[in-house]
Amino acid sequence: MAVSTPGPDPGDLITGVMLQITQQAERLALLDQREATHFRETASRLAELARALAETSDRVGASHDVAARQSALLDTLDGLDQQVAALTTRLTAITADKRSSESAGGEYEPAPAPRWWKLDGTEREEALGRLRAWVEQIYRPGYGHLAAALGACWDQHLLCLYGLDWLMELWSILYLTPERQPSTLASQAEWQTRLLPALAEQLYLETTRCQHAQPATDRHPSQAGAALGGVRRGQPGSRTAP
Repeated sequence: MAVSTPGPDPGDLITGVMLQITQQAERLALLDQREATHFRETASRLAELARALAETSDRVGASHDVAARQSALLDTLDGLDQQVAALTTRLTAITADKRSSESAGGEYEPAPAPRWWKLDGTEREEALGRLRAWVEQIYRPGYGHLAAALGACWDQHLLCLYGLDWLMELWSILYLTPERQPSTLASQAEWQTRLLPALAEQLYLETTRCQHAQPATDRHPSQAGAALGGVRRGQPGSRTAP
């Protein structure tokens, strides 16, 4: 007679199944937790990428604005060299017209400085003739006791020639110009009150202490002494030029 083998206990089966279900549930919970963490990390990275994209977009927009401004600037600079050239031409023409009008009005242009140290013969006589004319027509008649201090032998002294030459040219610039500006007026005052007395003393000393000594009547000693006495005593307006 066969012996029957008892089957598995239904309770054990149910317990095993429940154990497997619990294990699977725990695994699913771990997967859910891992996926949730992964999702949060992915969302954070996406947010960072979104911010970076927004910043990049702002920079691109700013670069576009800069490029637009530079383009506008280049447009304004286009042809600038031609405009500058045209303006230069106009200014040159205006300057030339002004010079022409001033020349037509008789503005004095200083003559080249004579090279007294090397002039001789005809060239020296021509230069001296121009200087003598100014001394006799302008200097002596117009500057009284200061001019009277100049000795008759002045044309034989290089110091006198150098000094009277620039004195004549300065006088011509100041008094032969058609229009007189405030600066011109100040220069005229400076010429007469400081430069002229200082040079007159030099000329007097040079032409009274030389081998060309002239008779006292030719040099008007009383006038010369009155003119230059104040210079030697250092009175106002009679100091020597620097």
